[in-house]
Amino acid sequence: MKGLRPLMAVLLLVPLVPVQDRIDSGLGTFRAQEEVLYLWSGKDVKRLFPGFENLAADIYWLRTVQYFGGQHVFARNKRFDLLPVLTEITTTLDPRLDVAYRYGAIFLCEPAPFGAGRPREGVALLERGVQAMPGNWRLRHQLGFFHFLFLHDATRAAQVLEEAARLPGGAFWLRSLAADLLAKGGDRAASRRMWQQISEQSEVGVLRANAADRLRVLDALDAADAVAARVAEYKGRNGRYPESLDALRPAGLVREPPLDPSGTPFAYDPATGDVRVSRGSPLWRPN
Repeated sequence: MKGLRPLMAVLLLVPLVPVQDRIDSGLGTFRAQEEVLYLWSGKDVKRLFPGFENLAADIYWLRTVQYFGGQHVFARNKRFDLLPVLTEITTTLDPRLDVAYRYGAIFLCEPAPFGAGRPREGVALLERGVQAMPGNWRLRHQLGFFHFLFLHDATRAAQVLEEAARLPGGAFWLRSLAADLLAKGGDRAASRRMWQQISEQSEVGVLRANAADRLRVLDALDAADAVAARVAEYKGRNGRYPESLDALRPAGLVREPPLDPSGTPFAYDPATGDVRVSRGSPLWRPN
């Protein structure tokens, strides 16, 4: 009986091809919008395909890609209203269809006109994927990165990446990425703690050297902030920013020339009082 199931599935699908062609040709350019009339929830659709859920999921995923591509390439007023519905149906039919979570989230998160511009729904789709496949570190990696990239939540991003790093087979660089995202998100103290932990737990080699380098970068950023505080104090006393950082020494605000830990002078803008690590410093990194 089990051997007959694939054959039965094919026989059931054959008559659907001309029917689908007639529907598509009749709907024309309005096909994607009208298609929603034939869709319910994933649970409803699942009842229509008992025993053939995985096959139906593949079909719905192809329709999802077709819908997205049609809107992306051909539609003048690009709308992606059906993407959440189509991805929900697909992943309900086959909760372990990895590609539907990963690419479906990209389709949803990308800002218009390249995608749906619905990042929260894209992240929620990845959350469902992680729940369905808790051992898939690649899904967690994408989830963590999307929390940072689209929701601007560095703390949650780092937490998810840490979870991914602890999974069997998780890439060794995930914890480094988590620490970097914390620093870029503004939580420098948490980033420092993570890099310090990486340094202490790593053997002598590339990982420990990289952690040490990142800690020095954080030291440089902290030093720049400290000098910026002295610049603000100078303005409070004199009503203007100093013309250069050298003016801080005779004013008694610093004892030594303001340099980062590599010995490179900070970049300074006297018009705004902005103090940054110089691009000429080995400790400069893009924001």
